[in-house]
Amino acid sequence: MAFILAVRQNSHARNYYIELYEMGWNLKDGLRDCLVAAAPYGGPIALLKAHNRRSPSARPQLEIFSSSGLPLASFPWKSGMVKQLGWTVSDDLLCVQEDGTVLVYDLLGGFKRHFSMGNEVSQSQVLETKIFHSPYGTGVAILTGALRFTLATNIDDIKLRRLPEVPGLQGAPSCWAVLTQDRQSKVLVASGPHLFILDNTACTPVTPPGLSPQASSIVHMCVSFSYKYLALLTDSGHVWMGTSNLKEKLSEVDTKIKGSPKQMAWCRRPKSQQPSAVVMWDGLLLVVGECKETIQYHLEDDSILVPELDGVRIISGTHHELLQEVPGACEEIFKIASMAPGALLLEAHKEYEKESQKADEYLREIKEQSLLSEAVRQCVEAAGHEHEPETQKTLLRAASFGKCFLSNFPPEQFVSMCKDLRVLNAVRDYTVGIPLSHTQFKQMTLQVLIDRLVYRKLYLLAIEVCRYLKTPEYQGVSRVLKHWACYKVQQKEESDEVIAKAVSVKLADAAGISYSEIATKAYESGRTELAIKLLEFEPRSGEQVPLLLKMKKSPLALSKAIESGDTDLVYTVVMYLKNELNRGDFFMMLRNQPVALSLYKQFCKHQEQETLKDLFNQDDDHEELGNFYVKASYKEQRLEARIAHLQSAVDEYYKAKNEFSAKTTEDEMRLLRFQRKLEEEKDEQLVGFSLQDTMTTLLSVGLHKHAEQLYKDFRMPDKRFWWLKLKALAEKEDWEELEKFSKSKKSPIGYLPFVEVCIKHHNKCEARKYVAKVSPEQKVKAHLAVGDVEGAAEAAIERRNESEISTVLSRCSATTDHLLVERLNRAKATVPKK
Repeated sequence: MAFILAVRQNSHARNYYIELYEMGWNLKDGLRDCLVAAAPYGGPIALLKAHNRRSPSARPQLEIFSSSGLPLASFPWKSGMVKQLGWTVSDDLLCVQEDGTVLVYDLLGGFKRHFSMGNEVSQSQVLETKIFHSPYGTGVAILTGALRFTLATNIDDIKLRRLPEVPGLQGAPSCWAVLTQDRQSKVLVASGPHLFILDNTACTPVTPPGLSPQASSIVHMCVSFSYKYLALLTDSGHVWMGTSNLKEKLSEVDTKIKGSPKQMAWCRRPKSQQPSAVVMWDGLLLVVGECKETIQYHLEDDSILVPELDGVRIISGTHHELLQEVPGACEEIFKIASMAPGALLLEAHKEYEKESQKADEYLREIKEQSLLSEAVRQCVEAAGHEHEPETQKTLLRAASFGKCFLSNFPPEQFVSMCKDLRVLNAVRDYTVGIPLSHTQFKQMTLQVLIDRLVYRKLYLLAIEVCRYLKTPEYQGVSRVLKHWACYKVQQKEESDEVIAKAVSVKLADAAGISYSEIATKAYESGRTELAIKLLEFEPRSGEQVPLLLKMKKSPLALSKAIESGDTDLVYTVVMYLKNELNRGDFFMMLRNQPVALSLYKQFCKHQEQETLKDLFNQDDDHEELGNFYVKASYKEQRLEARIAHLQSAVDEYYKAKNEFSAKTTEDEMRLLRFQRKLEEEKDEQLVGFSLQDTMTTLLSVGLHKHAEQLYKDFRMPDKRFWWLKLKALAEKEDWEELEKFSKSKKSPIGYLPFVEVCIKHHNKCEARKYVAKVSPEQKVKAHLAVGDVEGAAEAAIERRNESEISTVLSRCSATTDHLLVERLNRAKATVPKK
């Protein structure tokens, strides 16, 4: 098993250490007596000196550094005693206090929020804490003074779980860890020689398969970065390694050290077949794996272990180093006397640079085995695992050299690796301090790396990375610029005009940026005028208006909503103003905005009738007030109330000088009084009927005199009256009265309607009485209506009308009316052509 922890001296010999950084901090006592937490994926480091119980008034400093030891933030700790520090998946710092309160800070020391782990934790105090990452986010597990476990699997959606009690537990367990299995977080507890798994419902005793019988207790445990593997250290000095579900043993190694370690962590690459763990005591680091042998390193300073996806970072007061299993490609190329394709290609390239013919010999050897593609792949892969730029270049040049002799080697892997390494070297730089490995970068994704740079306010580097990797603008440059602008508007040193101009210039060509979000940040920072200036650049009114309302800039919000042409947006503002302002100010503001006033009136017509009336009164709009009273009258059940409303409408119409509407409303009042009088006299339901319906009802019940009186009083047109009476009498089948009516005076509607209405009611006999009275132009139609084809023929021939003759011909039968047909045809032939 091979491990590396430092830069190679040359291409053949290598040490076991990769030194990432010589730390830039200046710690007087190193990491002694400090609470230390380092975020994974090369994240920041937080330090807090332990509380001095002898001097409770002394306030320790909470300091945050980059992985290279450069300061990011520092502030005096003024809250309670901290039991544990930890980092979330988004690089927020968690500070768990003794009373169960958890304070959350960003990586620049800005306070974000706090939450509690519950009353039970607060009362019994925190004994131990572990901060872990689960599929749901960042979680916190607490062992209380009452020896009970409380768990929150996601701090962004706090749901506290109190786990079952561990049987027989009299004091703090010797060790415990959080496992994530089947998307559920559980706690593994060691109490003496016994192991228990605590989940939501039960405490289950478990036994690791093949654990050394010499062990009387388990003194330390650790879970792998992926939560798939578990390592246990017993009091006999044996390290047991297996799967985290405790169903399979991978190996067991005797360390020959029986003291309790300071820390233990897994050190295993993804897809590696070699289980390995790192155990740290004071001044000693031990690597244990599948074989019985161990690797020892001596530590000069107090250090901490930071588990990573593909290794372990070791941080001391002076250095930051990486311990990891040597990647397969690197081992194949760099091991002594290696004949691997990659090693041969690297040697071939070196000889080529020396202009030696040996280069051709190495290439021939690789080609004879048909392994040139594999050699190029090995060199590219090994370059990705290297941290030293010169070694990367050497390997990539060798790969490029080998590609020249391949006709169809796909270039994507080589190009992608060159780009990735350029980005990684930029973020690994001492001034940035994010020592990502290529494996971690691929797992993290580019988007998360951009977020990390943005959180550190490294906007220029983030933009350069986005442009270099050609990230879509909305995911890359635009997103970074938006974060920059949100940060910029919170600065107090510059004036509103300067900041607004700087933001507009920088963001002028950026796509998909919402100025309203930037303006919101400015407003939250107490810079209202700056927020208003920024909103001027926002093209979407729907984004401007909510913030303007929040800032109490109601008139401007209303103007913007009206300019947008979005009626829903205008209604939103109007309803907001209605709830916020007193009635007088509200109406005054609407009067200055005719569009908003009109829309509000439309709303009131359907929802708030009395408010509509107040609006009309305030505007002295007598015309609309009259219309309002008329509509209101139809909602009244009592006749007196209805007439009162109509009288109010008449008064308003006269004030508006609308005599037509006033007279019409007066006629309505007369009709209502007439209807009520007839209802009282004749017991007929009439109130509320229209004039026409009233007339029809009177005629249908035989009240002809009253109908005629109504006809005269309301000056109904003669034609309408005759039509109404004709239809009413026909419906009633009062043919005698109909005949009298037809003879009362000359019909203003003619007599064809009499014929048609009789036919409609299936009375041809009665219809024939009126055929003679029909005018010559309508006689053919009348005769045909009663079925008198001969009479129709006579009338058509007499009028010598070709169209009428053709109509009659179409109604004749060729067999029974052949004489009449011949006569009509002769008449048709004599009709002069037009």
